[in-house]
Amino acid sequence: MIVVASALIALSLPNATIVIGGALALIALLRWHELGLYALIFAVPYGSWFPISVGVGNFTAVDALVLVLIALWLARMIARERRIAIRFPPLTFPFAIFLFAALLSMTSALSLPHAVKETTKWLEMFALYLYVANNFEANKLPRVLAVMFLAGASQATIGIYQFLFRAGPEGFLLFGRFIRAYGTFEQPNPFAGYLALIIPLALGVVSSVVSRQSSVVSRQSTVNSKTVHCSLFTVHYSLFTVAALTLAAMFAAIAMSWSRGAWIGVAAGALVTIVVQSRRALILTNVAALALIVVAFLGSLNLIPPVIAERFSGIGDYFGVFDVRGVKVDDANFAVVERMAHWQAAAEMFATHPWLGVGFGNYAPVYPAYALPRWNDPLGHAHNYYLNIAAETGAIGLLAYLFFWSAVTWHAWRAIRQSSGMQRGIAAGLLGMIIALALHNGFDNLFVHGMAAQVGIGLGMIAIMTNDT
Repeated sequence: MIVVASALIALSLPNATIVIGGALALIALLRWHELGLYALIFAVPYGSWFPISVGVGNFTAVDALVLVLIALWLARMIARERRIAIRFPPLTFPFAIFLFAALLSMTSALSLPHAVKETTKWLEMFALYLYVANNFEANKLPRVLAVMFLAGASQATIGIYQFLFRAGPEGFLLFGRFIRAYGTFEQPNPFAGYLALIIPLALGVVSSVVSRQSSVVSRQSTVNSKTVHCSLFTVHYSLFTVAALTLAAMFAAIAMSWSRGAWIGVAAGALVTIVVQSRRALILTNVAALALIVVAFLGSLNLIPPVIAERFSGIGDYFGVFDVRGVKVDDANFAVVERMAHWQAAAEMFATHPWLGVGFGNYAPVYPAYALPRWNDPLGHAHNYYLNIAAETGAIGLLAYLFFWSAVTWHAWRAIRQSSGMQRGIAAGLLGMIIALALHNGFDNLFVHGMAAQVGIGLGMIAIMTNDT
């Protein structure tokens, strides 16, 4: 009340409204802390609208909400238990190893601010992993997922509008009458990468129900638990409805992004999500394989629109290795050659600094010393996160990074083995999310625009489903 009274007396009406609104929001978060997580999920795609410049980076709504969530969590522990008691799930150790390797590489960093900026992303990811694992239970996951699906659907809607009504820069023009979907991410690739982190989860929920594997009640339920039956039925099928309605829009938007890296990632993630749920799903896998064969056959007969066939045929170019200095650049090969130029620069950095790299987050600052002729723009990263990590943190960091994601994959698999029904579908979706991220990062860097926070939330969900909290 003192804050409200002081705001009304001392401030103008707009500023007083902001202060009072902030105070009410803080009170709500103290009472219902999960509201902060839901706000954070929406802040990932929208939080970069009003950034505050801080050194070489920006302070966004994602950063602010992570700080608020962790601060309030620690404050609640101190208030209730008079001490800070944090449970550390199994991924804490792999996280710590990678963070140590990143910090070790900073000893050779040209720009310490860039290193701090990149390290902060991973610290936020780790903090959210701990927060979700310590503060949420399996029965709250449907609400978290529903918010994710709605955030993804909102982005898909924006992307579809951009594509159909040419709402975007001319550089994204397709076929002379469409614009590549990019949402609020400024570029099509991170936009598509964001959707690829959500699509496998929505697909896991939908497929678990469609394949009749999702029992909305536990086998251990008793005859006297009719209320629990009804509640679980409502929650599960409400989540199924949201997932089903948003899945089509997200698939359409990712197609309209024209991002080949995302297509590869989401295709693999979706396939894994379906296959790992049951042996019966192998039939769907065989159908998908047959469909690919048919598509390839139709392509050979020129029965597929040329623009689609060319887009898919161009994917193979990324798996070849060549020296861009001897390539004549034109509109058709520009995207591939540009990526190869940055891959070569990253490889040179790694060859020059094989053990500790050039410093975590320092790809862009040192790029001018390794840039190939005609490719002077560092673009922020190497367009291949594995090469990027090798260049910035050396062999030590790359091995730590691969160890970390191997551990993540193993625990996601454990979550699938330990669950059933819709929970199994969610666990399969989490594994699909990891696969999509891993493959798309072979062509880009998805730890941008707050997506590291999205990944951290997903990792926390894995910890919950394996009972590792």
